[in-house]
Amino acid sequence: MTRTRLATKWWILLAVGAGTFMSALDISVVNTILPVISKVLGADVATVEWVVIIYLLFVSGLLPIFGRLGDMYGHKPVYLTGFAIFIVSSVLCGLSPAIHYLIIFRGLQALGAAMLSANSPAILTKNFPAEQRGQALGLQATMTYLGLTVGPSLGGWLAGLISWRAVFFINIPVGLAALALSIIVIPNDQRSQNSEKFDWGGALLFMSSLIALLLALNQAHNWGWTSLQTLGLIFSGLILFGLFVYLEGYVSNPMIDLRLFKQRVFTLSVTSAVINYICVYAVVFLMPFYLIAEREFSPAQAGLILTAQPIVMAIIAPLSGTVSDRIGTRIPTVLGMTILAAGLVLLSRLNAISPVSEIMLALSVCGFGIGIFISPNTSALLGSAPRARQGIAAGIMATSRNVGMVLGVGLAGAVFNTVIARQVQPSADVGYLAITYSFIAAAIIAVIGILSALSTYKE
Repeated sequence: MTRTRLATKWWILLAVGAGTFMSALDISVVNTILPVISKVLGADVATVEWVVIIYLLFVSGLLPIFGRLGDMYGHKPVYLTGFAIFIVSSVLCGLSPAIHYLIIFRGLQALGAAMLSANSPAILTKNFPAEQRGQALGLQATMTYLGLTVGPSLGGWLAGLISWRAVFFINIPVGLAALALSIIVIPNDQRSQNSEKFDWGGALLFMSSLIALLLALNQAHNWGWTSLQTLGLIFSGLILFGLFVYLEGYVSNPMIDLRLFKQRVFTLSVTSAVINYICVYAVVFLMPFYLIAEREFSPAQAGLILTAQPIVMAIIAPLSGTVSDRIGTRIPTVLGMTILAAGLVLLSRLNAISPVSEIMLALSVCGFGIGIFISPNTSALLGSAPRARQGIAAGIMATSRNVGMVLGVGLAGAVFNTVIARQVQPSADVGYLAITYSFIAAAIIAVIGILSALSTYKE
């Protein structure tokens, strides 16, 4: 590798990292300012939730599609198109005159985000040697955690000082600078075989099945877990997914190459990733309830406490990626899952008088485990896929992350609401009890993740 090439790959990492930072910042900022949007635009909670739900649904459903398109037409053009769409949609979100316009434009923003997320890992993998792949992916993960760390405090500050609209407008200068850098430094990659056609039937079945399942999980708390709407959507989603798997086995150019799942490392890496993000988003969902609703901290105080987890993640992820390049992925992934499980147990022991130092310690332990786990798991997943299918593998990886997010919120919400509902007499401690049982459930899921990680890697 020439000196010029050595210098270029770090510029590529900077360009991709800027896009990753912007996407993560947008997610965390928007979640923080939902109460402000609800008040200013006169929307109830059930409606304003769709600002987040529509984004998650679209990103999850579109990731494999754009990963496949990246393999077919080149990752750079799909990535750059996603950047442009994300910037334009951010402007439209900031100009939204009503909540329904904002929901629509968030769906458009998710379109751009899916194009970015599905192709950025593949771009890094193609431009870094195998011995530095974990390091590069770890540094990219650091940019994600930095965005998640800065987001809550920045969102609250901008919304209070200027307006909630400024939260979306901040994407414009960052996005334009990163887009210009990406155009210059990311090398053009060759298209796949020109004869390949996109599997639109498979894409429609996959997205429909995923949307049905995610919608059921997100709305079951309103409809009831045994309601006709919830069960009907779950059943429909499973049927559609079964048809998708059947179709992919027969079409000549499938959207998702199911042969990837014949690789033990790939299959169990995906499983471990889903489990990890279930646990991560159980924490994301539950901790604001504990800090704000139960302990009555202000949003600013709660945001400051919550930064303990992503800060530790940002520090540990690149170190773990570098170490995994030398010792392999098995030890760090198993260790990371084990530490995460321990952190969840610590969170389950929080009560009405737990000091802030204890809360931040528990969150830091969770962040330490997550930071150790993610980079080696990603490296193993992408490293087990053929070079020509890196885009598909990256799309599946990102989809597993988003599916894990929804399942994590669904699991935590289901346990939390069940404990609340079964209390015959209202009690001041019921909220703490619900949070305790929810974290215990998440810790059990993490133990399953430990077993999955142990079974995955043979190095």
